[in-house]
Amino acid sequence: MSSDLAGNSLDKARSFTFTNNSEIFTDRVSLKDQNDYYQFTLEGRSSFQLDLTRLSANANVQLIRDVNGNGLVDRGEVIAASKRTGKKAESITKILEAGTYHIRVYSQGKAKTKYDLSVSATPIDNAGNTLNAAWDIGEISANTEAISYTDWVGKSDSDYYKFNINTAGNVTLSLKDLGADADMRLLNWQGEILAGSANITNTDEFITSSLTAGTYYVQIYPYNGNQTFYNLRLSFTPPDSTVMIQSSDELESVDDADSTSITPATAVSYQGTLRADTFVYTSTSTQTVFSGKGNIDFGSGGRDILDLSAFVSTQVQAFNYAHTANGGVVYDPGDSVARVFDAIAFSDGKQIFFEGIDTIKFADTVIDLSVIPNDPLFNQQWNLHMMDVQKAWRFTTGSDQILLGIEDTGIATDINGYLHPDLRFTESISSNYFDEYSSDSHGTLVQGAIAAASNNNIGIAGINWNSALMHVDVVGGNPGDYSLADATQILINWADSQNKRLVINLSLAGGYSTAFEQLIANNQDDVLFVIAAGNGNQSTISSPADLAKKYQNVISVGACWGTQDYYGNPKTPGTRVDYPSAGIKWYGSNYGEGLTLMAPAEFTSTSATRNTSNSFYSNFDYINYFSGTSAATANFTGIASLVWSVNQGLTATQIRSILSETAYDLGDPGYDIVHGYGVVNTDAAVRRALAIART
Repeated sequence: MSSDLAGNSLDKARSFTFTNNSEIFTDRVSLKDQNDYYQFTLEGRSSFQLDLTRLSANANVQLIRDVNGNGLVDRGEVIAASKRTGKKAESITKILEAGTYHIRVYSQGKAKTKYDLSVSATPIDNAGNTLNAAWDIGEISANTEAISYTDWVGKSDSDYYKFNINTAGNVTLSLKDLGADADMRLLNWQGEILAGSANITNTDEFITSSLTAGTYYVQIYPYNGNQTFYNLRLSFTPPDSTVMIQSSDELESVDDADSTSITPATAVSYQGTLRADTFVYTSTSTQTVFSGKGNIDFGSGGRDILDLSAFVSTQVQAFNYAHTANGGVVYDPGDSVARVFDAIAFSDGKQIFFEGIDTIKFADTVIDLSVIPNDPLFNQQWNLHMMDVQKAWRFTTGSDQILLGIEDTGIATDINGYLHPDLRFTESISSNYFDEYSSDSHGTLVQGAIAAASNNNIGIAGINWNSALMHVDVVGGNPGDYSLADATQILINWADSQNKRLVINLSLAGGYSTAFEQLIANNQDDVLFVIAAGNGNQSTISSPADLAKKYQNVISVGACWGTQDYYGNPKTPGTRVDYPSAGIKWYGSNYGEGLTLMAPAEFTSTSATRNTSNSFYSNFDYINYFSGTSAATANFTGIASLVWSVNQGLTATQIRSILSETAYDLGDPGYDIVHGYGVVNTDAAVRRALAIART
């Protein structure tokens, strides 16, 4: 290197950050009192090592902490030094706390010398890396101030903390100041997981949980090979000061058919739209309730924001997050549909209950709640955003106790028998899986929308990431295809053998038989049928979707628009798809008596095409306009499976009821034949299912 790459004064120091915990610099100092200065910052307590080598003349080194920040080296700010004579190497070894430091390399006399400066900082991990070696915090109680620890967790390690409480109460844990993504769990004395917080990005993590007296552990662990400093904060409040309870003159209990809810006497409620909404909190009521209702603008950066920017986060007495074990508040916001709400309690006794929120904005920090997978096309999946799927993923991405049954065309495979690379493993019956129906695989579109492989850095995200899939070819009358009745019986038998609840997707019309209807009638507890309303643009629901008029375990799904149609014409989100008869697009979503709910159409999904002369599919890709009530039905099947995943004690008829009563209402108030009960909302439906589970 050429001379004087380092700054020659404290305020002009060469700044660097540590790469793999170490750095090496080659430079030179010359002339009397020549100085080279370097600056670095440590995020946490570290073991620091400095070596000054390959000297051709005498040079010394100092480690400096500019405590008052005046850009000068004042008395007492040289915290370590090495002054060996001649050409001998200099060395400093010291434990350093988090902060900014300077290194001074200077010549002695009129010496002129080159040098190599090697520095390393190895983070110190104080917390134990196993349960048995956990850092013992001791006993915490209502008289204990909030405890805060700054530490480091390595790529393949976990940090464990141990604490005791001598009475029942609420423990709040926060994990902040993360340089990379790390997650947190609360464990009981046996090491069993009680609650967890696992945002995908390196945002703050929070757990609030009601605990009995006993011994507990906190586990901090890196995500996907990360290593990072962090700040862990732990606080405890006894039951009489929990966020969920107020004095008896402010609250009254209301009995609901399915759950117990809390109705405040001094509360104000705010409702969102299907767009990005900002709710500004003004602290004028004892309790304030915010309900986001969907956010079609999420992919373009819009967020449903709870704006608390008039406050700093330290004014919050407790965060009570609904996605943690037994977290949140079972609350009826006035629509007689009690749900589990997230809750915030301020030190002045004011409370906020909220649902359907992407982001909480304080003056000093921003908390992101929605789950954002790493699939590169996720931002284009406006259909998921409008239905608040990204918010519901906080609670579940699907249970292995649910079976997703798809009765459709088969699935596209290439000449080697491989599926689209963004689809998951699918159960099938013998050779009844291949889509020989047309040059465009309808079954591949449907399955991708429901359950594409997710958070895998490929393509799109499916709605359900985990539940088992079984695909049966019932379309085309090809050899080996099944009737609806036979396919349904096979799916029911397989679900029964695995002790799973069953959601069947029927993105089709036709195929009715009395045997098929009898299977619906006989399985109203365990099997939910989600069926396309049809694309005839008529006031009559297609068969077999019209069975929704007769059976409560059948959902008839209509298709609605986003912000524009296929031609780019602006549309009101949630309104019924209705094209004129002329043009490339000509269909309309059926409506009329029996229509249950609406879901988006014309969105991105997995696609596969082939020349009709070829036996196998050769082009796996993605289509931007998966259209019609087939697409809407696939959306709905994925969402219904998420709702059932959080409460498998529900019946299929209860799932339909939950999805209906939590939908975003459109058209005439309540049910109408154009929109049914409205546009499905995943977050609210999951919270309703959780509320019923808790009561």
